[in-house]
Amino acid sequence: MQRVLTGRAVGFVFALLAVAGITFFYRDVVRANHTTVALSLLLAILAVSAVWGMAVSVLMSVAAVLAFNFFFLPPVGTLTIADPQNWVALGAFLVTSIVGSQLSARIRKEADEANRRRRETERLYKFSQRLLGEGNVIQLMNAVPNYVVESFEAGAAELFLPQKDKFYRSGFGAVTLDEEKMKAAFLRDEVIIDSAHGWYFAPVRLGVRAIGSLGISGAALTRQTMEAVGSLVGIAVERARAIEQLGQTEAERQGERLKSALLDSITHDFRTPLTSMKAAVSSLVGPQPLPPAQTAELLSIIDEECDRLNHLVEEASEMARLEAGEVELHFAPVQVTEIVDQTLAQLRAALAGRTVNVRINDALPAVRADVERTVDVLMKLVDNANLYSPKDQPITISAERSGDSVVVNVADRGPGIDDFEQGMIFDKFYRGKDQRYLIRGTGMGLPIAKAIVAAHGGSIGVTSQLGHGSVFSFTLPVAGREARA
Repeated sequence: MQRVLTGRAVGFVFALLAVAGITFFYRDVVRANHTTVALSLLLAILAVSAVWGMAVSVLMSVAAVLAFNFFFLPPVGTLTIADPQNWVALGAFLVTSIVGSQLSARIRKEADEANRRRRETERLYKFSQRLLGEGNVIQLMNAVPNYVVESFEAGAAELFLPQKDKFYRSGFGAVTLDEEKMKAAFLRDEVIIDSAHGWYFAPVRLGVRAIGSLGISGAALTRQTMEAVGSLVGIAVERARAIEQLGQTEAERQGERLKSALLDSITHDFRTPLTSMKAAVSSLVGPQPLPPAQTAELLSIIDEECDRLNHLVEEASEMARLEAGEVELHFAPVQVTEIVDQTLAQLRAALAGRTVNVRINDALPAVRADVERTVDVLMKLVDNANLYSPKDQPITISAERSGDSVVVNVADRGPGIDDFEQGMIFDKFYRGKDQRYLIRGTGMGLPIAKAIVAAHGGSIGVTSQLGHGSVFSFTLPVAGREARA
């Protein structure tokens, strides 16, 4: 109020000085006719009304009529009006100046209102954009008061949620708002404005239902803006809850898929060796003694199936340790040819009769890797190609440098993998829908290979075309000095 009164007093002084200045100019500096003087005064009145409003312009209009009459209308030097036409002229001048001032003041007021609404709209948009950046409910609750303060240049803000009976406040040292009025805004479901303290309270609505309340201090806001802010916060809270719920639903769905895959693996891969072992043991402990050759064959079956079960359990245990980061890697510079040679030596029996082409440039730099684990990765990829491609088709192992990494490729001429499954074959327990019942396995080989390559700081992937085969590739970092070359 003090600021308004001070501004108006300045306007009054300026208006009187403007009338005096125009009067002096046309009386002592430039001689002009009455029409020019009247129009000059009228323009000055319109300009003043646009800046200081109606009250100042009315005072200036009265002062201008008196000055115009005293200094320019005969008899000059008196306020007497001798010619009746001058009464009409003065009256028209006074009415025109007041009406023009009123229109000018109204236009100014509407322009100010339009600018205010534009600023509030921009702030609401900025506020809504910041709310959309949060997807966690707890983080959103803590962030909303700070977003309000930053977006609306407020002194402090608070958010009240009755479900938790908790207040979320803006930054440290901010003013604490009246908690009772915060609760009242929620219970009454209406905007409460405390003009004495400059406090604004609005319900946080979701549709027609209030789910909390919001308090703001130190900012000049309208009732409509407060209602809009409350609605935006309500929508943001519900959106964050929906995102969290969607995440939980997706996690549950993935969990169900994993359990189904695990049960499927147990059903078809764990039960098969147990069934074979059970049949062999039943034959051995039967009432009729078996010939030594048949007994040796059954014992061999039991031994093989025990090894197979042990391998399945070891793979599951290794995957768990890799995911937990409990596997210690021993990095050292090693040539890719050495990794390939050790891999083929260990798979000699499995690859009997299979053509394996090795295409590796001797000038290829050494890589930084754990030899044992890297051989394990390549073994899984080569064994995978051996199982899923015809025996009369070759397997090709190649390597090439790409920046600071070496890319190792294993190509086969198997049935290929469709685009949908290419994004899933590195998931635990997943096996191709067309091969899972034809070829034994647990679906753990590729996930283990992916975890080992990731521990080396590399990546693994597949490129495939149905009917033409697949190429599995993984990267290993080039060893120190060669990487800088």
